[in-house]
Amino acid sequence: MISLAPVKDKSTIVKMFKDNSVEYGENSGCLTAVGPDGLMGYSLYSLASEKMVIYKIFPESDLPLADGILRSTLHIAAQRSVMDTYCTEDTEKLCEKLGFIKDRTSLRLDIDRLFSDCCQGK
Repeated sequence: MISLAPVKDKSTIVKMFKDNSVEYGENSGCLTAVGPDGLMGYSLYSLASEKMVIYKIFPESDLPLADGILRSTLHIAAQRSVMDTYCTEDTEKLCEKLGFIKDRTSLRLDIDRLFSDCCQGK
């Protein structure tokens, strides 16, 4: 069984951002996917009162796991009524592959995909 949950420990979040060369800020967050053998994946994001930006999703090679991590990360935003969600150039290719890109110009994500099939049937 895989457990997906936001990390609550600030020092762990800071370390994850540093280890991935992503700038940490006051709105930074991390979600982890943990299985029986430990850490399986994670996302790094910032979540402000009106906007979420996803900086990193790992692993990118395991599409079903990446899809679950992305959906769980977006769910955090949805729980706080934040519907403006974006990826970065680093996560754009994966988000596009998973069918979540709503606007390529702004890199806006389609949060409504939370409520549809995962991996676009792949």
